[in-house]
Amino acid sequence: MTNPRVIGIGETVLDILFKDDQPQKAVPGGSTFNSIVSLGRAGIPCAMVTEVGGDHVGDMICNYLKENGVSSDYVCRHEQVKSHLSLAFLDENNDAHYVFYKDHASVSLDGPLPEFKKDDVVLFGSFFAINPAIRPVVGKLLRKAHEAGAWLYYDVNFRKNHIADLPDVMPNIEENMRLADVVRGSMEDFEYLYGLHDADAIYQRVRRHWPYNTSNPDPHTLILTNGALPIRVYTPEGCETYPVQPIETVSTVGAGDNFNAGYIYAKMQGFNDQTSCIAMAQRWSQDVCRQLGNNISDELVASIHNEKV
Repeated sequence: MTNPRVIGIGETVLDILFKDDQPQKAVPGGSTFNSIVSLGRAGIPCAMVTEVGGDHVGDMICNYLKENGVSSDYVCRHEQVKSHLSLAFLDENNDAHYVFYKDHASVSLDGPLPEFKKDDVVLFGSFFAINPAIRPVVGKLLRKAHEAGAWLYYDVNFRKNHIADLPDVMPNIEENMRLADVVRGSMEDFEYLYGLHDADAIYQRVRRHWPYNTSNPDPHTLILTNGALPIRVYTPEGCETYPVQPIETVSTVGAGDNFNAGYIYAKMQGFNDQTSCIAMAQRWSQDVCRQLGNNISDELVASIHNEKV
């Protein structure tokens, strides 16, 4: 019997990081991509469902996956398409402000796709997970994963520049929430989606999409993050809050992505209590914030491997 895998479904870009308008580093990235690479570095069996161009950047991305222990079997290469770019400009607080160079309408998934089994983990989110151009393929994948008994983690990660698309993509967002075991979003995400500013009201709105099962009522989890303010975790048992530990940051690029990765890692290590999972999520997120990169450091990898010995 094969071990459970984490399968990421999302876009891939080449992130170019700037400080004081000067380029500092270029590294493959993307929200789900960042999470999957960190999990691969931690020794978790992973695969990435994405698409890249048939250019040198596409070669860099595929090589980067393999170097970090992530299968590239489901990376669709499109020879006549250029890979996407993301420019991340760090401000005086080292928070990132992004400019993207990509054509969402040109995205397609026409290569080999994974088969799911019970206990696999599927991580998905951002506009890739709701893009009408590929929704027929992505939606089918997510439904197949859910039917197979996989555990689905949805990172909403909805950006302001897509507000005009909401009438077209809201049904896709709501289906994602309905299929997911965990929905993770920021207060800002839900302000854009619903115009809501109250955490309890957001939970009640999201909960509408979760089917009621009399044998296991409302088995879903909502994780609400809000920058440096406490994290709220809603489960059928109620709401718990967790303080965010203050740290000095070098860059916030990949912070939320690695929060997701740390939470999933804790789950796959058998931690079923929210306190342990949120602690691991923060540990991974803060590690990334202390460096200029998208993934957990060699020091954190060594530390978590030593803890398992």
